[in-house]
Amino acid sequence: MRSSRTVVTFLSTLVVALAATLTVAGPAQAAPVFKAPFPCNQRWTYSHHSAEVRLALDFVRADGGTTAGTPVLASAAGTAFRYYQADGAGNYIVIDHGGGWKTYYFHLAAFSVAHGAWVGQGQQIGTTGSTGNSSGAHIHYEQLYNGVGQNIVINGWSLAPYPGYYNQKYLTSDNGCGGGTAFWTWGSGVRVRTDAYLSAPTVTTLAGPTLVHVLCQKQGDWVTADGYTNNWWSRLRDQNGFITNIYIDHPAAQLPGVPVC
Repeated sequence: MRSSRTVVTFLSTLVVALAATLTVAGPAQAAPVFKAPFPCNQRWTYSHHSAEVRLALDFVRADGGTTAGTPVLASAAGTAFRYYQADGAGNYIVIDHGGGWKTYYFHLAAFSVAHGAWVGQGQQIGTTGSTGNSSGAHIHYEQLYNGVGQNIVINGWSLAPYPGYYNQKYLTSDNGCGGGTAFWTWGSGVRVRTDAYLSAPTVTTLAGPTLVHVLCQKQGDWVTADGYTNNWWSRLRDQNGFITNIYIDHPAAQLPGVPVC
């Protein structure tokens, strides 16, 4: 017969062994405060297709602007990864926000960030397009937690229940509305484009010297104008587009104190 001390020792060892094999699930990580994946003050309509595997929403513009070519913005900060799927998502970006949270942006016409780059909330990550399996320009947008699609939540408010068609529900963005470094522009008739390329569509035109807020800058097409040549472009907060740094009233080709997009 075992002594009581032997029994106690045996039971203690058994408890430790069982505890080592158990995995205790921790609490769900709080989601970032996601914002709309399109620029400040733009109004878009959205819908959900029942064939979607995950709880995605498709967004198209509903404010008179053109959907194709409009910047797609990071809805929260994180690390961006670029992918391509010819028969599905086309050009798409996944942003890992940490804590198990990711967002997906499908059918991009072009990428605006490098693979593996850190992006801030409101930073342009691409332009709206219709690449892959798509019948027209739109932003296909998803929020996932630990690989599982979630109902889309913007600024803490759920967009569910989803409409099955466009023009039933709308969302106006406050993404990218704040921040930026103030500069004056010079010249007249300066075009603001959706991206840092001369082929990109024009968003608006600055009639004369204008106080602008530059969120970030990046290299794009080389531009020669008024005796200057430069390939750096500034993303403007309030105009939701890019202008060549030639027309920023500062002597440096790359603006000091302004982050790279």
